[in-house]
Amino acid sequence: MEEREARELLKRVASGDIAPDDALIKLKTAPFDDLGYAKVDLQRGIRQGVAEVVYGAGKTAEQIASIVRSMRAAGQSRVMITRMDAEKADKVRGLLAPEDAAEFAYYEIPHIGLVGDMPEPDGSGTVVVAAAGTSDLPVAEEAALVAEALGNNVQRLYDVGVAGLHRLLAHADDIASAQVIVAVAGMEGALASVVGGMASCPVIAVPTSIGYGASFGGVAALLAMLNSCASGVSVVNIDNGFGAGYQASLINHLKR
Repeated sequence: MEEREARELLKRVASGDIAPDDALIKLKTAPFDDLGYAKVDLQRGIRQGVAEVVYGAGKTAEQIASIVRSMRAAGQSRVMITRMDAEKADKVRGLLAPEDAAEFAYYEIPHIGLVGDMPEPDGSGTVVVAAAGTSDLPVAEEAALVAEALGNNVQRLYDVGVAGLHRLLAHADDIASAQVIVAVAGMEGALASVVGGMASCPVIAVPTSIGYGASFGGVAALLAMLNSCASGVSVVNIDNGFGAGYQASLINHLKR
């Protein structure tokens, strides 16, 4: 929905020509921008609270830039692009309007691009992102950065895997005070169960594809996390840092 249409709709509500509930339905079902290769959902933020996030893998730089331009033209203040390599990010920057290019930041470890500033945290508590090993950082940073971009205060606990349990226990206070925890681990995926046994908040387990042959690209960690005996542990897909960060943000923004 264009600003002109939204303004006209609000005028009709003010004049009594349309009921507020009917106007809300129109806002929630406003049209998308059809680019041919993508139908950009311009009203997802109204329906779900979070605007559409662009998945960069498999898209060309030209397609990504066009989607970003569409969202910014519709008034979207912040656009996030995930799973985008550095070379593609450079091309996207060059294709954006000068004002958008000036606000474009690329985060190399999680392969995320962001157009617009980071918001001030407005969640009810802290999101803790715990990673078992340094090799898990790309996935952990994806979760952490997504949570920050969605308005959360994030605390990172990195290289705290069970091979050196004392490293995790040194952060027992951080775990106890968290509103929600994202536990990222490959290999046997034990970190999620240990954290789940220490925390009173929801724990979102993220299996990674890090490991040797019998880890089966993260399947071993996935199955271990799904079979956790710790209460309050839920599991997302292998390497899905985005999904974990998004879910953590939803939990941290629940209305009480």
